[in-house]
Amino acid sequence: MVLIMAFEFLISLTDVYIAGLLGKEYQGAVGFSTQMYFIFIVVANALTVGTVATVARIFSGSTKEELSNSVFTILTSVAVSGFILGTFGVVMSSPIVSLLNIPDAVKRNAIPLIEIYAAGVVFHYFLINSNGILRATGGIRRSLITMAVVCVSNVGLNFLFVFHTPLGFRGIALSTVAGLAIGAIINWFHLRPMAGVSRVFRREFLKKVAAIGWPSGVQQVSWQVGSTVMFLILSALPLHRVEIIAAFTNGLRIESAIFLPAFALNMANAVVTGNLLGEGRKEEAFRAGMVTAGLGVLLITVLTAVVVLNARLLASFLSNDQIVIQECVRYIYISMISEPFMAWAVILGGALNGAGDTRGVMVIIILSFWIVRIPAAFLFGVVLFFGAPAMWWAMNASIFTHAVFLSRRYFRRKWLELQ
Repeated sequence: MVLIMAFEFLISLTDVYIAGLLGKEYQGAVGFSTQMYFIFIVVANALTVGTVATVARIFSGSTKEELSNSVFTILTSVAVSGFILGTFGVVMSSPIVSLLNIPDAVKRNAIPLIEIYAAGVVFHYFLINSNGILRATGGIRRSLITMAVVCVSNVGLNFLFVFHTPLGFRGIALSTVAGLAIGAIINWFHLRPMAGVSRVFRREFLKKVAAIGWPSGVQQVSWQVGSTVMFLILSALPLHRVEIIAAFTNGLRIESAIFLPAFALNMANAVVTGNLLGEGRKEEAFRAGMVTAGLGVLLITVLTAVVVLNARLLASFLSNDQIVIQECVRYIYISMISEPFMAWAVILGGALNGAGDTRGVMVIIILSFWIVRIPAAFLFGVVLFFGAPAMWWAMNASIFTHAVFLSRRYFRRKWLELQ
């Protein structure tokens, strides 16, 4: 899972790096369009949470026929939902973005990127959920092979489309769609033997997956909308708005080098917890969650130190604009303080998701984001004129709140009794 996250990090880093070669307006557009795009794929991510929690238990204690029916049901469902939402994204991206209060240079470049991303939503839906099925059924190495091919294809096509075709900056999005399509095809061949044992669409299974997954969907919609609101708040700053948005985009990509391993352990924890609970080993599931989170904190602390010590070098790699570099370095210095707390909360949250306690995780994340982060960012950053640094501290405060309340829920152990 850590290697898979490393491949995804390389993909996103390449996008920002190439956008930086084109100009700060393109970097800002890539960052904003990425936030908007994730709103379109939130259903896929939500279904994956329910898929992993449910399939992991079926894999541990049910028949091959039941497993095959569950795989066929989820793959059919994500293909249909991906097509519908992708079509909506292509049609509605331009009208929605045109209404938002962001710099015109960012808006002009973001619209075509979002439209291209939306056209590939169906492939992303299939890839995300098929990877979830592979994780839950012990096929993580197959998923790793798929994502390695996706990474190489995406990075190579990125340079080809942007610099050697008339597509220009649009090639950043088109290379992503091409890579997703390749990955979806590979995973279909991985899962076809499993799905072909019994192809019966089980509505009750889909209901079970949806019941576990919908809180995660609400949580992710809330998170992505909130992240988009952060871009809008940055757009309300009086000075260097484009540069600060570009710096925020670059800082998030650098931070993702730390976040992605934590997210990898989050997903691994969900699978381990689901398998152990499927076998009735509750105490082992509780201990495994803590051990995984503790190891994650150690790993993230080391990575945080590396990033902080090389902050200016990393920022300079992604941009040659001095204001963008300066603001990005400041973001890194402030945001890195909360990284170990983020790792602890995210990885423990994976165990709760694997047990099916997605509602509790949803409530904690939404409250920490919308009660702490957004109001504090607007109040101190815009109203009281403390600027972008105050917004970075507001992000830290929300992560501290998230970690405290999620730890409290985990150690209450009620999630061990969920069926």
